[in-house]
This record gives sequence, structure tokens and C-alpha cells, in this order.
Amino acid sequence: MTDEPTAYRQFRFTLPPGGTDLLLVRHGESAPARADQPFPLVDGHGDPPLAPDGEREAELVGDRLAIEPIDAIYVSGLRRTVQTGAPLAKRLDLTPKVEPGLREVRLGDWEGGLFRIKVAKGDDLAVRMFTTQRWDVIPGAESTEDLAARVRAAIERIAAAHPDQRVAVFTHGGVIGQIVSMATGAAPFAFIDADNASITQLVVVGDRWIVRRFNDTAHLHPAFTVRAEPPA
Repeated sequence: MTDEPTAYRQFRFTLPPGGTDLLLVRHGESAPARADQPFPLVDGHGDPPLAPDGEREAELVGDRLAIEPIDAIYVSGLRRTVQTGAPLAKRLDLTPKVEPGLREVRLGDWEGGLFRIKVAKGDDLAVRMFTTQRWDVIPGAESTEDLAARVRAAIERIAAAHPDQRVAVFTHGGVIGQIVSMATGAAPFAFIDADNASITQLVVVGDRWIVRRFNDTAHLHPAFTVRAEPPA
């Protein structure tokens, strides 16, 4: 009888030894900006709460991730990430840890909600910002280089604390865009449009960053009806 030739199945990704699996969740929709009611500031960052739709999105992303084997939860410390992470933290009985290095891009003179207003009105500086792909076109705003340095340091701290684990990280659109840009070598603004309550997956193995998915919003679709319980 002739031996059957060896069959080689298609590769399936598994977390490399010592790696950290990060689920980067953009916060739910936050309160609308109004010129007559600036958002309060925390260390120079605008700090709006979630809007009612954002609260619903937080529940849906909590449902989605409650079925995952998650070892830790991180938030940026700004209210919109704390509130978005709260439903998942409750389901899994985990206390979120604060990582200020993953707060949103510092927008200088355009903090407090003014950024949204300027972009919506097509302000000349806003157009220039998108054309040059530099935040510091805005007076007093953070440079791409400074943003990249603090975000990289924050990701490295989390990865070092959680080898061989999966971590849910509730953060911001500009931060997620910067992370994916650094991981892929893409242009600085190529990935800044992650949807509210979307999931982007990053695997960190030493100096290597692997993007597994970007802007996953399946849980926000009306067909998503899973009401998960924490894993036993």
C-alpha cells in the first residue's frame, strides 16, 4: 500500500507566543458640538459624554465582546471611552485600567468641540489639515510625530503587561488611525475614519504590529441580536 502524500492545509492565524491581541474599540457617538456650549476640558482634551445613540452603541459592542476571552480592559480616561467600556466591564466583571497615552489627538485651539464645527463648515485650515495630513496645521495642535511617539509608548506598555492575552482597549478615532498607519506604513490619515463603536484588531509581537481587521461594525447591524453572557 502506497503512503498517502502529506497534505498541507491552508495557514490559520494563531497568536504567536508572547504576543498580545488588542481589540481597539472606538468610543460610541459623543454629544454634538455647539458653539455656545464648549465641551469641558481634561488636561487640554475635550471631554464630551456619550450621546444617547452612543450609549446604545456601547451596549452593542459590550454584547459583541462579552463572548470573547478578554483578560483586561483599558480606557483612555476621557468620559466617552469610560462610558463605552462600562457595559463590557460589567458583563465580564473586570475593572478598566486607564492609559492616558491613548487619549485623542490634542487639537490645540480647536478643542472643546470647535474642531467638528470647523471641519463641518469647510474651514480653510481644516482643508489644509486633510491635504497635508498633519494635525498641527491647527494652532497649538499635536504634531504627527508627538502623537506617534505617545501612542507607540502606550501600546508597548499594554503589550508588555499582557503577553499571551487578549485586551479590549477603548480609545479614539485619531488614535486608531495612527496605530494602523504605523502598523502598515500607510499615509498618516489613511485610517482616521473608524466608525463609532467599531473594532480594529492589532496583534503585537515584539516590535512587529499585525493588523487583523479594521472598522468591524457587524455588531451595530440590525441583524445582530446576540445577548451574550460572560464566559464561564
